[in-house]
Amino acid sequence: MINLFKLKSIIYSISCLISLCGLQVKAQTTNEFPQRAVKLIVPFPAGGATDVMARLVAQKLGDMWLQPVVIENKAGATGAVGSVFVAKSTPDGYTILMGTGTTHAVSPATNPNLPYSLRDFSPISLVATFPNLLVVHPSLPVKNIAELVTYLKQNPGRVNFSSTGNGGSVHLASELFKQATKTDMVHIPYKGSAEALNDLMSGQVQLTIDNFSTVWPLVQTGKLRALGVASLDRSQSAPDVPSISETIPGFEANTWVGFFAPIGTAPSIVQKISSDTQNVLKENSVVQKFFSMGAVPSGNQPDAFNAFVQKDTQRWKNVVTSAGIKIN
Repeated sequence: MINLFKLKSIIYSISCLISLCGLQVKAQTTNEFPQRAVKLIVPFPAGGATDVMARLVAQKLGDMWLQPVVIENKAGATGAVGSVFVAKSTPDGYTILMGTGTTHAVSPATNPNLPYSLRDFSPISLVATFPNLLVVHPSLPVKNIAELVTYLKQNPGRVNFSSTGNGGSVHLASELFKQATKTDMVHIPYKGSAEALNDLMSGQVQLTIDNFSTVWPLVQTGKLRALGVASLDRSQSAPDVPSISETIPGFEANTWVGFFAPIGTAPSIVQKISSDTQNVLKENSVVQKFFSMGAVPSGNQPDAFNAFVQKDTQRWKNVVTSAGIKIN
């Protein structure tokens, strides 16, 4: 018969073996991520620029991983619905978010009642940046940024600018322009891009700084006039349009998209998704598709992306404070 001491020793050995196997399985799972389908949450409706880019990168990652990357559109509350969904998801890498400058910089900077915070996420990688474009109604007697600034100073409060909503990225881009040029314009907020652009094309408002892919087709058809790209460099999609920074040094009002995981996701998994995303963004087919949308594929390390997000959020906080913007 086995005495009590030997029995305890056997039980202890079995327990250690089970624990060791568990650690090995966990490590193996991390190293072999992913072992099943990954959900990529897009917090905006299907068909928009964010959705199109997410689907392209998702397909490439799925081909690389030999596992499907499934897009789920969870729109609502300016991206908050999808962002909250990911923030509350299991931090195992199998649910990630295609966040944007709106969800992870502008909204945290402007909305104290946001149902999530930047602390709820682990930044993975910047996916792309794309500049906003300053456009005016053709009736406005200006041909470039310098003439616009002169006109605004000669006509304070007589030019209206549209936005897709109070406190949104389109609104803040124009507020940043006002602050940089020390000019005065009147903000006319709308409930969405369609209404804002309709009134801009009809001349009810005279100016906006909106997403390149949204307004560039209207410039090409002569319905609007482009004065400047809101990035430090000219856009490869419109090389003849000067950057605003050529007249106003340092001016920048880019929008961007990037991947986030729920906080608590294993650093090894975050790093793998980041590295693989960076490789995808170097593929020629991806680069050309992004360029056709006015976007610049990026890709960076998690720490660099985190610093990028923090800097962008602080910039918009400064704009909000200086403009005295109140979000209802």
